[in-house]
Amino acid sequence: MTSLPGIDESYWMDSTPATDYPHVPADATTDVAVIGGGMAGLCTAWELVCRGRSVVLLEADRIAAGVTGYTTAKVSALHTLIYATLRDTHGARATAHYATSQQEAIRRIERTAVELGVDCQWERADAYTYATDPSQLGTLRAEARAAADAGLDASFVTETDLPFAVAGAVRVSGQAQFHPRRYLLALAKDITARGGQIYERSRVTGLREGTPCRVTTESGAVIKAQDVVVATHYPIFDRALMFARLEPTRELVVAATLPADQAPSGMYITPEGSTRSVRTAPWHDGQRLLIATGEKFTPGTGTGKESGSFERLTDWLTSHFPAAEPAYRWAAQDNFSSDRVPFVGPFHPGARQVYVATGFGGWGISNGAMAGTLLADLITGEKPPHAGLYDPRRLHPIREAGRLLDTQATVAKHFIGDRLRSTQGDDASDIAPGSGALVRVGGSRCAVYRDEDGTPHAVSARCTHLGCLVRFNDAERTWECPCHGSRFGVDGSVLQGPAVRPLERRELPDDGF
Repeated sequence: MTSLPGIDESYWMDSTPATDYPHVPADATTDVAVIGGGMAGLCTAWELVCRGRSVVLLEADRIAAGVTGYTTAKVSALHTLIYATLRDTHGARATAHYATSQQEAIRRIERTAVELGVDCQWERADAYTYATDPSQLGTLRAEARAAADAGLDASFVTETDLPFAVAGAVRVSGQAQFHPRRYLLALAKDITARGGQIYERSRVTGLREGTPCRVTTESGAVIKAQDVVVATHYPIFDRALMFARLEPTRELVVAATLPADQAPSGMYITPEGSTRSVRTAPWHDGQRLLIATGEKFTPGTGTGKESGSFERLTDWLTSHFPAAEPAYRWAAQDNFSSDRVPFVGPFHPGARQVYVATGFGGWGISNGAMAGTLLADLITGEKPPHAGLYDPRRLHPIREAGRLLDTQATVAKHFIGDRLRSTQGDDASDIAPGSGALVRVGGSRCAVYRDEDGTPHAVSARCTHLGCLVRFNDAERTWECPCHGSRFGVDGSVLQGPAVRPLERRELPDDGF
């Protein structure tokens, strides 16, 4: 594996202390059980305890350490190119609801940070969606008009403070960026101060709807709750065709130090190529931290050479910002809904007490805050004007048909086609140190990783979610499922759902090495 520059960790994780909330000790009863401790889960829990509800939050690992701990943390209502599409597919009123709810979420985060007195590096900044190709100018102008019509302070511009020329850009003024972990750790502290309970390393494995609902953890503890919120990023339960309506996407991130006088003041993204997103964060010694994102791919569909994608992103960053010195690298994952609008609300048509928040499409900060307020409203009997837009029970065959068919065709291709292909290696002994591959052992496929010391680690190649075959990601040294985005460590442990059970260990014959 190629050596990559920088620390293999998120800056947000590296610059904040680890959490140590207890494991769920025993059965409990509460008003609301929130499953998932990321942006959406913590915001929902906080909104509910502020309204007098008792809350138990259950996190499979550590809070704010999953997707939210690896975001780029833009707090923006400009979501690349969304408004022209929303106007054409959902209408002008829905588009205005989207813009208003996103702006309200930004203001909610800002007010809460002030209320809690947390230094989360909050900075107001303009957001831009740009293009270098002149053929995209019509698309950008249409987006600027649609965003402005929806109520945003949006305009089309041809000048930016990027150190390279652009053909044009959509600019939305008054957006923000911040340190997500600092904010969420303060939110968690306030949740417990108000009587809420947070439990880490408490993976949920079962949910029975009823009065009350019963949430079961892998330790056997049962939480009885009047209402349940599933905020696990990718839902760990499929009760509204969610598996057919979500597409997981992973992006790489490289962060580099840069002299402050050379750092752009805005937040930028372009859909060109494999996406390039840029923002900066406070650093020290007269520098800023430049955070660049790009090189999108579907988990589990790569060639096992994702380290090459990190190299391409690093090369792009250093060629466009020559003074930048790579300091961190990490990856982020999100899910895109079939109509590109998040699913926030009742989990399925028959749901009365179970809610979901997912499908944030790469914009989990504003959408997570929006989801927290919306779900708290719904649970406490309110229904804001934008509730219908985000309602997961919506199903628009014409709008969604193309993506639904594409998503299901991809899943079928991997579920069936991958079984017809030959394995990646003929023998486990062929696997180089620091690498992984699928090999046949005793007639069945195994996922085998050989560590730097040459020690093999073998697990089942079948994802414990629905049985698709995993593939190796050499940049992050993980096993990934191409069907629904579950990710596993080389020891088989679950890193990311919807899977809730680890890959089974496998024994290798002595003559395999």
